[in-house]
Amino acid sequence: MEILIVGSIGYDDISTPEAEGSDLLGGAATYAGLSAAFHKFDDASEVPKVGIVSAVGDDFSASDQLKLESAGLNLAGVVLRDGDTFRWSGKYEGSMENAHTISTDVNVLEDFNPIIPESWRVPEILFCANTHPATQVSVLDQCPSAVITALDSFMLWINEEKKTLSEALRKVDIAILNEEEVCALANDEVLPRAINSLQSGASLYGGEAAGPGPRCIIVKRGSSGVIGKFPFGLIALPAYPISDVIDPTGCGDSFAGAFLANISGRTGALNDVEVIRNALVHATVTASFTIGGLGSSNLSKIQRGSYHARVDRYRRIVGL
Repeated sequence: MEILIVGSIGYDDISTPEAEGSDLLGGAATYAGLSAAFHKFDDASEVPKVGIVSAVGDDFSASDQLKLESAGLNLAGVVLRDGDTFRWSGKYEGSMENAHTISTDVNVLEDFNPIIPESWRVPEILFCANTHPATQVSVLDQCPSAVITALDSFMLWINEEKKTLSEALRKVDIAILNEEEVCALANDEVLPRAINSLQSGASLYGGEAAGPGPRCIIVKRGSSGVIGKFPFGLIALPAYPISDVIDPTGCGDSFAGAFLANISGRTGALNDVEVIRNALVHATVTASFTIGGLGSSNLSKIQRGSYHARVDRYRRIVGL
């Protein structure tokens, strides 16, 4: 498998100042998977290059399964379990920079222990989407020969599971986090200093004596764009200026999926400034499509002509 994504598939109830809907296909693995597949899957005759490991309940619809498979995702790692599929309900207000969680029902994911299919255990890219850090550690240990590993997390795990999260962060090449999460992990409001202390391991559980953190840290900054620290140095890019902001749900996951898809197949990608800059451009533009629709609806129907036109506009904006 070229890209392996482990995370949630679920249903969302979302309310924003612009739109609202219920039973929307969502989950971190869904957004990351749809995004990665868009960049890696051009023809229905191709063998899918993106595989998902997750669990769904007996309420998961056949039409949603077909939607994911038609997008080019291999769902052989998705387990059907008795019970209800993961559900999240959230509301956005004002500038929609942050979601207010109304409820989270983990359901069939509560005691789910992902088992990576034997034939998928040497992926080129392994992405542990936002799941419990113990699950991320287990997945990383099952795929010790993955070429590039990455993870995402969120504030709950930072606040309650820092020891295990620190273990996971020391096992990956790339951490893809938002600014609030990076600063919280480092206990430092100065972002460049927070990034440096995470990379050195100083601000992780056990400090530098326990080992360094990720080689690369990508900080998602919402409407302020992205900044990344790589072996060759820093890259910063603005967000794509979009006026029709409908729903930010899944933007970070679709950003991650696009970024990882655009470094896969590139030898020495993490040390190549042009490969990384190109991947960040595509990640930023892909996220801008996600935010333009409710749930994953826009992401699942991006037209390639419109996409490449937006990429060209963005490159002109940033002078690339």
